[in-house]
Amino acid sequence: MKARPDRGTYALILALPSPHTLTIGKLGRFSFPPGYYLYAGSALGPGGLAARLARHDRIDKKQHWHIDYLRSVSRLEQVWTWASKEPAECQWAAAALHLPGAGLPAPRFGASDCRCPAHLVHLPVRPSLEAFSQALKQAGYAASNPRIRKMEYSDAR
Repeated sequence: MKARPDRGTYALILALPSPHTLTIGKLGRFSFPPGYYLYAGSALGPGGLAARLARHDRIDKKQHWHIDYLRSVSRLEQVWTWASKEPAECQWAAAALHLPGAGLPAPRFGASDCRCPAHLVHLPVRPSLEAFSQALKQAGYAASNPRIRKMEYSDAR
């Protein structure tokens, strides 16, 4: 019997070395300052986390989701994952807003199917998993204490 792929929630940690102004599909045109970005998403469909993260790792692809536009000019540095049958990207995005210096450069980015302000958070410094885990707890989202796995990337750009 074939094992089912892990499904769950993920956070992409992206670095943007210089400012960019991008048109994000039908969402609009936004200015993205240099720094780091945490994008929270979920992968509950076929292929699970592995398939979704492989897609996000590729640069040259059809731009379908909001994150694809920013990903085309940014460097993927880390991915944090949590295997779960339930999506938690809304909670993760809300918790990311509790990190020092967090801001929303593009309202509704990644949040077209929920009521969140956005699923993309700009940060002046690279966030740590430890600080994020603490933000989850402070926001009251870590009641089940999820095991978050961290993966490093060396995106050559």
